[in-house]
Amino acid sequence: MNKIPVDLIAGVPADSLRNGESLEGKAGDDDVLLVRDRDRWFAVGAHCTHYHGPLAEGLIVDGTVRCPWHHACFDLKSGDAVRAPALDSLPCWRVEQRDGRVFVRERMSPQVPSGARSGDAAGHPSSIVIIGGGAAGLAAVDMLRREGYAGPITMISADHDAPVDRPNLSKDYLAGEAKDEWIPMWPSELYGERQVTLRLATEVTGIEPAARTLQLGDGSRIAFGAALIATGADPVRLPMPGDDGGRIHYLRSFADSRAIVERATAAKHVVVVGASFIGLEVAASLRQRGIAIDVVAPEAVPLERIMGSEIGRFVQSLHEAHGVSFHLGETVKAVDGRAVSLSGGGRLDADFVVMGVGVRPSAALAERAGLSIDRGIAVDEFLETSVRGIFAAGDVARWPDPHSGERIRVEHWVVAQRQGQTAARNMLGRREPFDAVPFFWSQHYDVTIRYVGHAERWDKIAIDGSLDDRNAIARFVRNGKTLAVATISRDRENLLAEVAFERG
Repeated sequence: MNKIPVDLIAGVPADSLRNGESLEGKAGDDDVLLVRDRDRWFAVGAHCTHYHGPLAEGLIVDGTVRCPWHHACFDLKSGDAVRAPALDSLPCWRVEQRDGRVFVRERMSPQVPSGARSGDAAGHPSSIVIIGGGAAGLAAVDMLRREGYAGPITMISADHDAPVDRPNLSKDYLAGEAKDEWIPMWPSELYGERQVTLRLATEVTGIEPAARTLQLGDGSRIAFGAALIATGADPVRLPMPGDDGGRIHYLRSFADSRAIVERATAAKHVVVVGASFIGLEVAASLRQRGIAIDVVAPEAVPLERIMGSEIGRFVQSLHEAHGVSFHLGETVKAVDGRAVSLSGGGRLDADFVVMGVGVRPSAALAERAGLSIDRGIAVDEFLETSVRGIFAAGDVARWPDPHSGERIRVEHWVVAQRQGQTAARNMLGRREPFDAVPFFWSQHYDVTIRYVGHAERWDKIAIDGSLDDRNAIARFVRNGKTLAVATISRDRENLLAEVAFERG
């Protein structure tokens, strides 16, 4: 039986919520979250603007609400999306407290972000160029305008498509559960409304730091006051003997995903090379289309280097339960037509092959320009490169992580967006250290793994709960210190771990 939603317009007793608690209800036809935080009352939209996550299951932290699904963070007073992956704000309602009850009143007009209200252009760059059309670049563009930057912004991307929701390309879109129109991060008209020049299918061939100029593939040049390099990472492409007949696919762009979807419509058997997160997500998505899948990978246990053997075996068992066959400890020697030859002497038949064997940071442009390189573009705590006024963010950047005490580079969508946001503010003179805790999620059929923190090495993995029951939390520990936490069906605990990492 459906539960009747609470009528928040009629009011609720003030003592029905304690500090830090929330209640989802209705204000007319709208789903609204009523929040009590340090004896202040707020009413905001009940669903995250990223993937519609249930904020009532999230966490109230220092005047914000955090989404349990992908850790987006919203300001309770203004509704502002203060941290990615959400970029759009929540609606807000006025709250009235009277005679021991709390009432949700009229919906309020959207507030202008504080940076935009200031109108202070002192010290702002004359123009800003974003090199790259991914998560970091688009998040930077969005934040620049939200912070009131009024100068010219140009985004230059080698892709033919405007920035897209890349996690969807190996998940719901590839599985056939997301429409094409859901994939762009911004509607096309928004670039014009926010006066952003978007140049697609355009290659930046050189950066001249002293002259503050970019060279483009067509021979033209663009001057900039500040620049953000957000070129991401490129798939590792293995030399493959044989005549594959165009059957080998890689997945990085929207065009790549569309090409795989087109081939999948008539395919019956696919080989996925690589048991990384991207490879296994591709396997799960294609399996949901009813395609037989073989996964070939050199490791003994999938994901062992990232998640440990126990979680790796659990993920393998999920896929095997859905009919995926694994060929571990093997590599692909050749692809010749439909025949895929393995290092152990076996042969597999495939309509096509998807390669998911890792990526490399796209740092050649920065290296040619003389920027400092350290297995990626080296940046300081403000995400500024070795050349003042040129910043880097996303998969290509290696930064000093205050939580692990190491310089790290990660390939996480949410990290890329948050770095883009921080870099944008720092291009405007904020000098704000990037201190967000790394977070990512991975989806395999009906199981989602959420991972917060960063652990390249560990002494032990302490698992509480049951992986088999799909309800567990795993703590990655080194020298007695928890470096990262992975959860299944414990979203709130993942949020609590994020806050604990932030507070040291």
